[in-house]
Amino acid sequence: MAKKYYITTPIYYPSGNWHIGHCYTTVICDALARFHKMLGEEVFFMTGTDEHGQKVEKEAAKRGVTPRGFIDPLVGQLKDMWKLLDVEYDRFLRTTDEDHVRCVQNIYRKLYESGDIYKAEYSGYYCTPCEAFWTEAQLKGGKCPDCGREVTLQKEESYFFRLSKYAPRLLKLYEENPEFLQPKSRVNEMVNNFLKAGLTDLSVSRTTVKWGIPLPFDEKHTAYVWIDALSNYLSGLGYSGTDDSLYRKFWPADLHLVGKEIVRFHAIIWPAILMALGEPLPKRIYGHGWLLIGGEKLSKSKENARPELTDPYELVKRYGADAVRYYLLREIPFGSDGEYTGERFLTRINADLANDLGNLVSRTSAMIVQNFGVLPPCGEKTALDAELEEMVNGLLPKVKRAMDGLNAPEALEEIFALVARANKYIDETTPWILAKDPAKRERLGTVLYHLAEACRVCAVLLKPFLTRAPSLILQSFSCPADMGFESASFGCLQAGAKVEKLPPIFPRIDVAKELAAVEKLLKEKEPPRRESEEREEEKALPQISIEDFSKVELKIGEVVACEKVKKSEKLLHETVKVGKELRSVVSGIAKFYTPEEMVGKRVVLVTNLKPVKLCGVLSEGMILCAEDEEGNLTLLTPERAVASGAKVR
Repeated sequence: MAKKYYITTPIYYPSGNWHIGHCYTTVICDALARFHKMLGEEVFFMTGTDEHGQKVEKEAAKRGVTPRGFIDPLVGQLKDMWKLLDVEYDRFLRTTDEDHVRCVQNIYRKLYESGDIYKAEYSGYYCTPCEAFWTEAQLKGGKCPDCGREVTLQKEESYFFRLSKYAPRLLKLYEENPEFLQPKSRVNEMVNNFLKAGLTDLSVSRTTVKWGIPLPFDEKHTAYVWIDALSNYLSGLGYSGTDDSLYRKFWPADLHLVGKEIVRFHAIIWPAILMALGEPLPKRIYGHGWLLIGGEKLSKSKENARPELTDPYELVKRYGADAVRYYLLREIPFGSDGEYTGERFLTRINADLANDLGNLVSRTSAMIVQNFGVLPPCGEKTALDAELEEMVNGLLPKVKRAMDGLNAPEALEEIFALVARANKYIDETTPWILAKDPAKRERLGTVLYHLAEACRVCAVLLKPFLTRAPSLILQSFSCPADMGFESASFGCLQAGAKVEKLPPIFPRIDVAKELAAVEKLLKEKEPPRRESEEREEEKALPQISIEDFSKVELKIGEVVACEKVKKSEKLLHETVKVGKELRSVVSGIAKFYTPEEMVGKRVVLVTNLKPVKLCGVLSEGMILCAEDEEGNLTLLTPERAVASGAKVR
């Protein structure tokens, strides 16, 4: 019977401001899932989106749309990003999914009926971005201890979960099962800062937030978003549903992989909820570090993504999915914070993928094609050959040991140690010299056979980490793309197999030139402006007369059709009805509105701009928007119904 492996990422709040840091956890989980599948295990890998709560409610209200209308396009963007990075999940769960809603309500009902939930009044400090409650003692300088933002004192009727009841069991859990939470530093934090400091009961419902799951026993209350979110690990498997076969097969989870900022929720609240439900606990929770720029967590809102290129779409477009995946999996010390810079990214790609792996495969395939046309047989071996064979045969156990410890950087380091050894083997055996001597032809064939096998085994073991290059390498040696770990030993290649010369799969990058090109690209993109910059700009603007203002013609228009501009990720092409006239307008709002959302909206349009072509599409006006501090755009629309063509004064 095949082993089962259930792995999860935390579900994401789909902000829409995606950067490479958002990709870290999910790419690691994808590599782990692929690795266990190649071991022959039955794997279930789940991720998704956290869509309820005050944060979504407020953002939707700012944009004048429903919470669902706000969230749907962002979920689509997130799925597109995972597709871009070749992330293959088994389920993408949305907390608005009907089966999840029913599961959360069933969990609340069970906890209420068992007496683990009771009603009282809540008074505490709430951080909206983190969606977390804090006591006054936990605040740092009066602000959220996690993100440093402002908190608000909130008082309202609430249902509470008896978290304090489970403190002794949680302490015992950590004493008896030190592997439950990793790395060790996270255990010390949970035990010393929370458990030994004393747990208070947890407020698990809200009356002031309407965008949430109503409690089954009191619909005036909605579920606290963290209980809603954590429950996805059960609901995604069908827990308490009509078909719980996946739950019975895969629970308890083998691994919850989360960022260190949300370990408290996963390592204290979540196991306590499971204890109250009488369900098994996950086998392991791992709280990894952050991706940093300039010593700070990568954040679009802090604008520390500049001057580095951090947009995953642009990174994949310029360097490929394999390069982005490799950097995340290789460069960041697992469990610790890792520093990101464009130079580090490009240097790592050049050194490992272009110089070492790409060069090895390109040279090997070229020498075989040039000297034999097909794979030569392996003849009499030397001590050098035996050393390389031993390294090839010992690679899988080393990689497996690293991955069992969730250490992808170490696993890749082991694979690239073989790549480096094979490149050194070329220098030691000098096949270019052997090729000049007909008497050395058998020796040349043996050398090239060993190099081909090193390339093949490296490709097989790289398959969980890279999704494109391994297939190309295997194809060049006439190996099936689905070749698995059972072939990760020396001697599987058959002499006489067709070999194709493989061009460089990772072209070498001129780092200085590329950094200059990226800097130019970033300068061309208008960054979100800080409030202080806006004030300075406002001071610098000259005053105008009413005559100047009267030169701008503003009218109300109705969007009657809308589509994406094919050559751009940012632009929408709207057909706007202005009175009896139809206008073609191009707007840079594709990140904030879908074409479907735009149709039917009444907008404020500058109608006397000189027509221009943007990405080949004619634009005969400008739709006006408001921009907040984070660069988010909201359409300006009339307060009441106004006929299209009406003048704005």
